[in-house]
Amino acid sequence: MSELKYLAEKNILYRQWYLENPQAVLLLVHGIGAHSARWEFLAKYFLANNISSYALELKGFGENQSGWKSTQSKELPGHIDSFKIYYKDIQLLREQIKLENSGKKVFLVSESMGALICFVLSIKIPNLFDGLIFISPAFKSALKFSILEYLKMYLALLSNQKRLFKVPFTSEMCTQDVAYQQAMDNDARELRVASVSILIQILISQIQSILNVKKLKSPTLFLISGQDEIVDTKAIKKMFHKLSMKDKKIIEYPEMRHALSIELEREKVFKDIWCWIENRLR
Repeated sequence: MSELKYLAEKNILYRQWYLENPQAVLLLVHGIGAHSARWEFLAKYFLANNISSYALELKGFGENQSGWKSTQSKELPGHIDSFKIYYKDIQLLREQIKLENSGKKVFLVSESMGALICFVLSIKIPNLFDGLIFISPAFKSALKFSILEYLKMYLALLSNQKRLFKVPFTSEMCTQDVAYQQAMDNDARELRVASVSILIQILISQIQSILNVKKLKSPTLFLISGQDEIVDTKAIKKMFHKLSMKDKKIIEYPEMRHALSIELEREKVFKDIWCWIENRLR
């Protein structure tokens, strides 16, 4: 079972799947509208392989929406003032992992918007992690907004960057697992809105990723779906081929949808991640 923890001195909320003496540790970062409990399947798989997991709860999402125990996030649901807050929180959680798991390798696993955030962070601050695993990174969105919505976003950018907009994706676009679709639809932690501030920061991060892709140096694994209606898979492939490091790999799952960590046959994905990590523990 996982445990939700709040570190008051660092103001971070995270979910932990803990082992006393793991052979490695994963730091997990979810995407837009998601939450740390989405990593349950993956974390349990890796517990069975003697690997602990720490999943960051991004501010503005998940348990942070209404506050949890002693934490009361200053951010509104679906909003963050700057992605710099996420960069800082990821580094703070890494510090906590290192404190509790001295000498262990730490791998960063991230999905969708979370993968975009982690990609930019890993360019800004190289060598934070022993390996990077990006699941369906949001280098380019496949979601469509109406012209009217784009106009409203532009006006909100000038007047109220905390204004929320509906993000047009569904549980069916994330996974073919019908039971999990229903669980998502009934989960108050799932969010389908985002502030114009977040949407603009996603765009800025996408541009930063394109301009600085060759600066990424850590061992990197890309995992992509062949039936993705949320992010543009072709854009991910282009980014992969532009990576300058030799230690890189991309795996595509032709029949799977966007959120590989909760998809049907997800254990196939987990096994591929485990094989990649295992080769870096020898």
